[in-house]
Amino acid sequence: MTRATVAEMRAVHAAGGHFAVVTAWDRPTAEFAEAAGIHFILVGDSLAQVALGHESTVRVGMDEMLHHTAAVVRSTSTALVIGDMPFLSYVDVTTAGENAGRFIREAGAGAVKLEGGVSIAPVVAALVRGGVPVIGHIGFTPQSSLNESKPRVKGRLPAAAAALLDDALALQEAGASAIVIELVPQELAAAITERLTIPTIGIGAGPGCTAQVQVLPDLLGLLGAAPRHAGRIAHLRDEAITSLAAWRTSVESGAFPTAANSITGDATLIAALEELPR
Repeated sequence: MTRATVAEMRAVHAAGGHFAVVTAWDRPTAEFAEAAGIHFILVGDSLAQVALGHESTVRVGMDEMLHHTAAVVRSTSTALVIGDMPFLSYVDVTTAGENAGRFIREAGAGAVKLEGGVSIAPVVAALVRGGVPVIGHIGFTPQSSLNESKPRVKGRLPAAAAALLDDALALQEAGASAIVIELVPQELAAAITERLTIPTIGIGAGPGCTAQVQVLPDLLGLLGAAPRHAGRIAHLRDEAITSLAAWRTSVESGAFPTAANSITGDATLIAALEELPR
């Protein structure tokens, strides 16, 4: 089997279609996504919060991102796996090249994602020249959230909206294969999408984008509260807690395990056990 590529993203966009992207960070989440027919998986730095218990994406570095990206690659066979370049891993062209190379060579990613617009266009261009497929990310950029009290919608005012379009055009010119647009008014996201020749991937940016990406625990209800834009499709946390509590009760009462959950020895073993000293 061959894996999906960024060329397939562009082909869907050119045909006027849409595609889904979901985050994953280990074998179960990766297998869920691929079995559901999702061809594009982002190993997002959101794993800092949803998998590792940190309060911010800036708490994960290259070692953690490579570890989890490699796990997702091993656990899939047809999906394009995108490695999210973590905080301070692309501060200049040299640093970005070294770290993007590690995502491709060591972890097996098929593309990388990084945050920023005009200011990082030279980094994107250098990576693309080196053969690395790059996904951009504009709007709310979580790695910059240390300067803010909470996630905030970007591009509400005309000047800010124009700046985001400039960011998108700069990333496209630099060779980005697609651009994530996060937490912007849906009208702005649609306007940016209309002006680009590459796909946009929305998260909290409305239906006008080419694609949608969501964090898997937000979609499946694994961690309780989730952002409004997540569009939760299941409540697996509640189901898991209820089921685990029922299992705990069965253990405490002696109802578990049953014979069906146990291994039965043959007659020879049972006879030998009777001869053991007491």
